[in-house]
Amino acid sequence: MDAVDVNGETFAGDTVRCAIASGDNMYSKDLMTGFNYELLKKFAETDNCEVSIVSAQGEADYVDSLLNGTVDIVVLPQCDTSIAGISVSMPVEGNVWAVRSGRFSHIMEINLWISHISSSYEYDGLKDRFFGSYNPYRKSERGIRTRNISPYDDLIKKYASEMGWDWRMLAAVIYQESRFSINTRSSRGATGLMQVMPSTAEHYEVMDLLDPEQNIKAGTAHLKRLQRMFRGSDISNEEQIKFVLAAYNAGEGRIEDCRKFAAMQNLDSNRWEEIVKAIPEMSNETLLDSAGLKFGKFNGIETINYVDNVMDHYRTFCEICPA
Repeated sequence: MDAVDVNGETFAGDTVRCAIASGDNMYSKDLMTGFNYELLKKFAETDNCEVSIVSAQGEADYVDSLLNGTVDIVVLPQCDTSIAGISVSMPVEGNVWAVRSGRFSHIMEINLWISHISSSYEYDGLKDRFFGSYNPYRKSERGIRTRNISPYDDLIKKYASEMGWDWRMLAAVIYQESRFSINTRSSRGATGLMQVMPSTAEHYEVMDLLDPEQNIKAGTAHLKRLQRMFRGSDISNEEQIKFVLAAYNAGEGRIEDCRKFAAMQNLDSNRWEEIVKAIPEMSNETLLDSAGLKFGKFNGIETINYVDNVMDHYRTFCEICPA
């Protein structure tokens, strides 16, 4: 039996330090990280606490942090409940919230809160947001129409409006980047819904890339900067979006190189389809020697596919979620 926390401490008034350990997959299964992120925020709000939340690809380091007192709660898969030195909550959709053994009042507080919220309409709404199917192509194949594209539609609409974009286009970018999983990380360090690099986040004064709103804020701030860059040219509005997408993926300097190289090949540097024709030649070092390109050789197949994929997602979102 767990030892009793003789001080009877609760979380109230403190900053609750939390970690979500959700496995090694690039995309968190069933958006579970996002679901628990929202639950942890609601728990802290109910208890008048501040909350600090981080994610982990594996649980070992954060269990150690829990045991040494630098983290208060670690969300673990329900199957990982036999770790020495921890006490776990009642199950929460296949997960448990773990605290250090001996924090009896903490685990009681968590269980009472989970028991209360799990029987509420608010909880049902949260489950609907995160455990619904967000595969647009499956819905398209079945002829399904929907009003919801992601768990973050309200945020996407807010920031798309600030950009002057159709919100479904921004949703398409986020779907391509992360499949709406806040826990997505690339090998290069890009993080969260819009795969924002830490240096980019710092530039836009965003500190917490796990936070869905902060991540979208940073990503869309960068998109807006790219929009301004291409607006000063003779590129049409429709083409601008493709250039912005390409620059978001490869960097604006690289895309300016592509435009310069396309013009040298007597191609229209204001049309993305013409840039696509030029890109394969940008791996030809003989041609590049005389081009004077700032970033040199470019294998741009990934960027071509990125733009194609986002545009495909957008068309599919428009089909299943008519304006």
